[in-house]
Amino acid sequence: MAATTAAAIMPPLKDRPVKNTICLFDVDGTLSPARRSITEAHLAILTRLRTHVAIGFVGGSNLVKQQEQLGTASVAVTSLFDFCFSENGLTAYRMGVPLASSSFIQWLGEDKYKLLVRWILHYIADLDLPVKRGTFIEFRNGMINVSPVGRNASQEERDQYEKYDLQHKIRATMIEHMTKEFPDAGLTYSIGGQISFDVFPTGWDKTYCLQHLEAEKERKDGDAMDFKTIHFFGDKTYKGGNDYEIYEDPRTVGHAVKNPNDTFRIIKELFPEIA
Repeated sequence: MAATTAAAIMPPLKDRPVKNTICLFDVDGTLSPARRSITEAHLAILTRLRTHVAIGFVGGSNLVKQQEQLGTASVAVTSLFDFCFSENGLTAYRMGVPLASSSFIQWLGEDKYKLLVRWILHYIADLDLPVKRGTFIEFRNGMINVSPVGRNASQEERDQYEKYDLQHKIRATMIEHMTKEFPDAGLTYSIGGQISFDVFPTGWDKTYCLQHLEAEKERKDGDAMDFKTIHFFGDKTYKGGNDYEIYEDPRTVGHAVKNPNDTFRIIKELFPEIA
């Protein structure tokens, strides 16, 4: 497959023609439909883009899910992107090598976490939704992901719930109640994907990954990079969406996209040499 070859022969970061620049992508709704795989055509465009400029992704999901969406059966996603920021960068890879990570549970503490989980499960139990499935809370290294309908919902059920949620504001209302219930917890709530929202320490949104990029210029191994331009592409760039903070951050050049096709349209406009 072309991706296999590209991963093996990709030029070093310092040798990319577009200097001091990185293209950083959200995953769900930006590189691929929510929880679905990227198309081969779009992956081929990313491969061509990577020969010109550094690329990376940042998403709230863990690396296993991002491998399913962006990698292939024979190629690790960490070899297809220069920077992989799972769980908003709490788990991070540079050129396939892991960087330092942080832990949500260590930050919050077990007792406070149990109070939070108990409240969430009681709240969801009292919700009257068209369907409910399983896995209402998914514990991750840097956050928890909360799904009123349950992450075990089928794709058809996810599509139906997304429409229902847009109409009835289930997630937004739940976040409003959580904010009032835990006013001093230091937590941020961010809607993402079709069926869920993330809960993480304030400041641990997608801007968290930018510290890894800023640290690049301090490297002592002869491969230091000074990223002066960070193009960020995301679909949930509205306030309350999980791309909002990084999209609005002064360190990034934000590009709001409607779907993956829109993302790759903008890429071709920014870098016509790869079209």
